[in-house]
Amino acid sequence: MTDFHCGFVAVIGRPNVGKSTLINTLLGQKVAAVSPRPQTTRRSQLGILTTDSAQVIFVDTPGLHIPRHKLGKVLNQTAEEALKEVDSILWLVDASTDPTDEDRMIASLLSSLAVRTPLVLALNKADLVQAQALEARLRLYQALVSREVLALCISATTGSGLDSLLSALIERLPVRPAEFPEEQITDLYEREIAADLIREACLLHLRDEVPHCIAVRIDQFSERENGNAYIAATLFVERESQKGIVIGQGGMMLKKIGSTARQEIEAMSGRKVFLALRVKVLEGWRNKEELLKRFGYRLKRT
Repeated sequence: MTDFHCGFVAVIGRPNVGKSTLINTLLGQKVAAVSPRPQTTRRSQLGILTTDSAQVIFVDTPGLHIPRHKLGKVLNQTAEEALKEVDSILWLVDASTDPTDEDRMIASLLSSLAVRTPLVLALNKADLVQAQALEARLRLYQALVSREVLALCISATTGSGLDSLLSALIERLPVRPAEFPEEQITDLYEREIAADLIREACLLHLRDEVPHCIAVRIDQFSERENGNAYIAATLFVERESQKGIVIGQGGMMLKKIGSTARQEIEAMSGRKVFLALRVKVLEGWRNKEELLKRFGYRLKRT
């Protein structure tokens, strides 16, 4: 196809600015877990958008933040690694707030990268800010980066500005054939997405720090003769007291988490799902490298 654009776009930003929501909105369906809490995303995931003239391969990354444990360091390294081999970078910020220390940390990282990688700055949640304040905030974010940057105002929830954003991203991608079949929308398998959706349900229903202490392991994912799916999963927490909170009185919290997760998995897979959850304690897993490796996280030496 003549002038078909294709390339990888790393979507970066601090936690909870709407990276996964944006990708889900652009794709028109949910492939990435989202919640009102930060650090919902714990891995780089592809969201693949194919049109008649382009294939934009979004790399959804964990939110860059000031880490408090080894898991946080792994998540930051994952996000930073995603910047190295992409064709363009989309820096997503929260238009409803002034730049934070984490935004300034990201800006410093972006300023240190090769200028040959195009950079687009998108102020998300622009629908929550009055026009005059939005213009002033846009200038604040632009001033953080010592390189050329195209700045746009968008809303991932209302869809405002997304056509302009997508056009700008496509213009900055190389002319080359598609990398993936046009029907493919992500690189994760159904069981991996199911694990993320279970953790999303934990983030939605649990309070304080408890949901961030949870890791999800899929123990069984099988298809029954009628086409429905059976999923058994274990939720790992760091302390015995957290286990009680996750289970809840009479098991009610675990049932609530399971019901929400099951509905999301069924919506994603298009079939009925039987979901069985249990909870185990794995003392201090977020700060122990051997346990992090068990869940697929590897801390690189710097």
